[in-house]
Amino acid sequence: MLSVERYEQILRELEINKIVKVSELSMALGVTEKTIRIDLEALEKKGLLKRVHGGAVLQEEEERIFPIEERQSRVSDRKIAIATEAKNRIKPNETILLDGGSTTLQVAKLLGDFPVTVITNDIKIAHELIDKEKVQLMVLGGSRIGASSSLYGVQASEMLKKIRVNRLFFGATGVSIEHGLTVLNSFHVEWKSQIVACADCVTLLAESSKFGKVGLIQFATIDNLDEIITDYHLERDIEQELMKRGLSLTICQKSG
Repeated sequence: MLSVERYEQILRELEINKIVKVSELSMALGVTEKTIRIDLEALEKKGLLKRVHGGAVLQEEEERIFPIEERQSRVSDRKIAIATEAKNRIKPNETILLDGGSTTLQVAKLLGDFPVTVITNDIKIAHELIDKEKVQLMVLGGSRIGASSSLYGVQASEMLKKIRVNRLFFGATGVSIEHGLTVLNSFHVEWKSQIVACADCVTLLAESSKFGKVGLIQFATIDNLDEIITDYHLERDIEQELMKRGLSLTICQKSG
């Protein structure tokens, strides 16, 4: 088993149980306890967990980048502001691709007052759009993995090869100038790499808390982006570095 495969399984167990033990992981993954300790050390350096005696636990809430359902479901003012800015970029009769995620779901909720074609692989986004008469909806098929509302697989990948869209709106687990855009699960990588390649305008929607974080696997670099929409808590030095790259950077200000 490759180290990245072990990392994924360790994180999956941690997400479910909130704590993992070295001895149990060693038996489950068929490797030595020393190997597991090395794995946990590597994951801690990435900010994905916190080691404790005999195992590991989730990071503190403010440092956590796990896609835990409770955390994803929170609709903050920042997400709404980012989604509103994204919606305002869309022109009537364009074709857009909405990747699965809590912020892109907010974009879907704002659509409906002008004609637009929306392509998505996300069941929640499709459900939000299905009754909106001015939205032409195309859902890419596949299989749901775990508790995700997004569909992945050969069907979705094959359809993407035939599609060209005006705009892509998507997110990432981690956003780093040095390490690029990263995710925690390998099944996300091919999909996200493909959607980045099929859009005329690639727009990352990311709360400021995602910047400076690094997931397990890179699927794109900062230079693959055309636009970034984020919130007013973005650190000034990161803002300056992004501007040097020639990206269109929009920072949504605090309402009121």
